[in-house]
Amino acid sequence: MTLLSFLFHSRQWRTALEGARPGLYRVAYSWCRDAALADDLVQEATAKALERGDQLRDPARLKSWLFAILSRCWHDYLRARHPHEDIDELAEEYLAGPDSPADDVERSQTVARVRAAVARLPVGQRQVLTLVDLEEFGYAEVGAILDIPIGTVMSRLHRARRALRDDLLRAEAQVPLRRVK
Repeated sequence: MTLLSFLFHSRQWRTALEGARPGLYRVAYSWCRDAALADDLVQEATAKALERGDQLRDPARLKSWLFAILSRCWHDYLRARHPHEDIDELAEEYLAGPDSPADDVERSQTVARVRAAVARLPVGQRQVLTLVDLEEFGYAEVGAILDIPIGTVMSRLHRARRALRDDLLRAEAQVPLRRVK
């Protein structure tokens, strides 16, 4: 048994997989907008990683390898079924602080607007945006995860950010300002 294969069967390997689950879930949820489906995708990706751990050549690339597996699971799902259009609410976790109730409401409305705007992006743009901006992967890593050229990553990211900005600016212009006496 090589050192690398021992790593994959060790407690450290399983701990590393468990540590990656929250990030995998965030990305899966942003792609599918369905909490139960996101959980299923993460579970499937984790199971595949456990089965195929010996295929990872460089343990330092574990995170991007796991996201590549998640991406393939998502694409398999899309090929088998049509994507859901319903957006389930994800529970908000607020930091404890001296914010007023009005601040909390404003923050939750902003979060809802951003989530809705991201959900309206095409799947390819949404994938690239969440991997780069949420999970902080580099362009080359995103290209490897999604199996697309770096130029495609860059153009999808540019279009996604522009569409997101335009959508949010349009939504902001439509929100009436209230006058408080």
